[in-house]
Amino acid sequence: MNKVTENPLKNRENNHTALMIVTALFVTLYLVSNVMAVKVIGLFDLFYFDAGTITFPFAYMLGDVLTEIWGFRTSRRVIWLTLVCNILLVICTQIGVWLPSPQYLDETATAYNHVFTYVPRIVLGSLAGFLCGELSNAWVMEHIKIKMQGRHLWVRTIGSSAVGYLFDTVPFVLIAFAGVVSTHDLVYMLVFQYVSKLLIEASMGTPLAYLAIGWIKRHIGKEDM
Repeated sequence: MNKVTENPLKNRENNHTALMIVTALFVTLYLVSNVMAVKVIGLFDLFYFDAGTITFPFAYMLGDVLTEIWGFRTSRRVIWLTLVCNILLVICTQIGVWLPSPQYLDETATAYNHVFTYVPRIVLGSLAGFLCGELSNAWVMEHIKIKMQGRHLWVRTIGSSAVGYLFDTVPFVLIAFAGVVSTHDLVYMLVFQYVSKLLIEASMGTPLAYLAIGWIKRHIGKEDM
């Protein structure tokens, strides 16, 4: 009996579907993180961070998946796409702030304006941090993979994130808050944001990356990866 080979077009379709899903989740998590960043969380009156810090590492995890499966070139395109989507979010929500609303909805309009009235330097810091952080994360991920010949995924995910978070956190905090808060608070924000993101990445992001990459590899033919 002749063995029937799998249709290569099916593998190619699976590849495109997986890339589309990962890209959509990657973009969505960054947009969600930006909106959540409006809410500041305080723990025991000692630790303060924006709510976006919780979801941000999972976007980095998906960035690792993109680079691991499809390479730096594809990952870079998705990063630029996400940057454009972030800018579009800012423009569209700002237009919503400028448009008038009826008096009986003043309370709703005020709440909307509080959330979406952006401070220009915070927007600039966020975009600069995102671009520097994600591009460096993807580049380091790719080069560690080459150096280690594809072994030890956890070294790539955590190692690349350690570099990416540095290039993301430092520009964002300095651009957004330098001269606004004291030097002591500025250093504290830098250290806490960096460490907390890296801990979330190591404890939750990396295990999820293993699951996602394993699932995608099982559903895509090796020749299409």
